Amino acid sequence: MYKSPQEFSVLGLPVHLMTNYPNWLLECLQQGRGTHVVTLNAEMTMQAERNRSLAEVIQNADLVIPDGAGVVLYLHYLLRQEVKRCPGIELAEKLLQELGEQKTATNIFFYGGVSGVAATAAEFWQQKIPNLGIAGTHSGYHSPEEEKILQQTLTQLQPQVIFVGLGVPRQELWIAKNRHLCDQAIWIGVGGSFDIWAGVKTRAPRWLANNNLEWLYRLYQEPWRWRRMLALPQFALKAFVYRFSARDINSAEC
Repeated sequence: MYKSPQEFSVLGLPVHLMTNYPNWLLECLQQGRGTHVVTLNAEMTMQAERNRSLAEVIQNADLVIPDGAGVVLYLHYLLRQEVKRCPGIELAEKLLQELGEQKTATNIFFYGGVSGVAATAAEFWQQKIPNLGIAGTHSGYHSPEEEKILQQTLTQLQPQVIFVGLGVPRQELWIAKNRHLCDQAIWIGVGGSFDIWAGVKTRAPRWLANNNLEWLYRLYQEPWRWRRMLALPQFALKAFVYRFSARDINSAEC
């Protein structure tokens, strides 16, 4: 039976908490209920403050999961919620594994990354789960003409699960603009997951991830991201200011 996830606010953006995200998405899939999944972290939250279009997309998403350590710590320490981090790549992997066990084939589409990466990522999963239904793949870098062909392809194929790896905010805005093409599909922005599945990059060691330091490993792999990492202390500062300001307002009202 369909049950709406519990919703909390992180700096004015929704985050949905539940015990089993893959099962909920499988239920959406079975009922043909189109779903846009956003994987929220501190960097995306700060981008949304400057990008109204991104903020609106997150507000309207059907499922916003706590992807980043900053979001999890906010929920834990400021909202007193027992919550585990749910990285988007792990949600996608669990969903793929669950789909591989289904008797009815589910068509999946991989879109994003540089030339060949989406295809290699799809091949990786096809070898890992032979009965997985791969409907198609497409690079994330192309001309406007190729974009129209991609849209036509999605309309014709009607894949039921679409992974979009274009990075933030491009993937979120693209999904919001195009999800009507496959209105019963599950759309998930997966960032750089294709690179990892294709073997181009590696994830942080488990001990770093368990200590909320996966961002440090990402910075090591991609030093050019240092400017974007400035969002982390900005998020921490705004989180405390936002939370305690709200507490003061509530106290005054009482």
